[in-house]
Amino acid sequence: MDTNRPYWNMEIEPLLNTPEMKKIQFDKLKKMLTRLKANAPFYTNMITKSGLDPDKLKSFEEFKDKITLFNKEALRNLVMDCGGDILKTLEQIMPVSVDDIDYMGTTTGTSGIPTPYPLTRRDIDKIWGEVMVRGSWRAGLRSHDRVLYCFALSMVIAGVPSLVGIQNLGCMILPVGAEAKSERILLMQALFKGTVYTGTPSLAEYLIEQSPKILGKPVGDLGFRALVCGGEPGAGIPEVKNKLEKAYGCRLYDSGAGFGFSCDCDEYQGMHWLGDDLCYYELVDPETKAPVPFTNGAEGEAVFTSLEGDGMALIRNSLGDIHKIFTNPCPCGRSGFRYKVIGRSDDMLKVKGVMVYPSGIKGVINEFVPRVTGELRIVLDERPPRVVPPLKIKVEYAEGTTPQQLEALAAEITESMSKRIKINPQIIWVEHGSLERSTYKGKTFEKTYENKK
Repeated sequence: MDTNRPYWNMEIEPLLNTPEMKKIQFDKLKKMLTRLKANAPFYTNMITKSGLDPDKLKSFEEFKDKITLFNKEALRNLVMDCGGDILKTLEQIMPVSVDDIDYMGTTTGTSGIPTPYPLTRRDIDKIWGEVMVRGSWRAGLRSHDRVLYCFALSMVIAGVPSLVGIQNLGCMILPVGAEAKSERILLMQALFKGTVYTGTPSLAEYLIEQSPKILGKPVGDLGFRALVCGGEPGAGIPEVKNKLEKAYGCRLYDSGAGFGFSCDCDEYQGMHWLGDDLCYYELVDPETKAPVPFTNGAEGEAVFTSLEGDGMALIRNSLGDIHKIFTNPCPCGRSGFRYKVIGRSDDMLKVKGVMVYPSGIKGVINEFVPRVTGELRIVLDERPPRVVPPLKIKVEYAEGTTPQQLEALAAEITESMSKRIKINPQIIWVEHGSLERSTYKGKTFEKTYENKK
């Protein structure tokens, strides 16, 4: 095996985002729709009522016109129709039996009921795991690497399913998990000298603070040569990316929100979509749900349709992520269109008609590190998305900062927020270390309205 080749899968990856790949996708789409119509009762009913004939399907446009979106609301409705029985629900939307499922992954469920990802071993090895390995290969991971695996291992798809998938690369996995907390994570790194960190950017930021306290040395001395982050915004925010790369002394790679993995360009270019042969990607308008033309710079809600899969068979499925896509060539020269996660529709705020996402706020705050720690909370006194201005943001200041310095710093932050994201927030200063840290996903909101009677 040539370890210097540009792609893990030299047969498929050079074809990503090409006219030839579109033909492969269309043939696979018709086969998947035929399979679902024959074996998944929910889709049997949907496809029949739509008037779509998989064998006679003429275009992707016809598919998008006749098949409606399946999102979290549709899943909740289906669960209710099945009497609250999630296993019965899965039998309605899978082309295989629940008895055929080998692993059950989910989303984290931070905004409601976790979305299930039922997976067969084939799904792990040939679909989810295949994309994980394609991305890991582009990030320079090889069989001699030791991966300190710090995503939560319990149920979430970034846990055991992704861990098992990465093993296809042949590297050593150190499955410590976010559940182990920072002291155990750092101890395992000290003992087994992982070369690659894999976990959330929030945890990676937290370890910057904890490593000197627990191990007596900075994270830059721990021996990592790459960071692979996902599960939340952060790795794709330039200010956070720069903070982590400077502290660890190595390249940071962003992954997730679909079959995506960022490249090794100095400047973040978004994540390359690596699964054209496995999943059809489209954008829709977040409000009207009408298709958005797939052109360079387009923004919309990301929608996925599985082209392969047993349990993991998604048809026009949306998890509510808002993406911006780039179809022009990447400076890295590698294949695949790219996308940036703008935010989640669930997290969007409207301040005097301006749409604001937490990732944008976090990006501005991290401009001011080390005068601030980078930790923040967006305070919501009323149920979102509408916010009566000013938007309140709690920000941790660095140790040794005087009240006079804080006054000037708040003015600087407000000015930057106004220029970059068009809001004038109220900065609420809190002491260094007072905001709770997380070994998994970072907490973004403080919802005071939930405490109101």
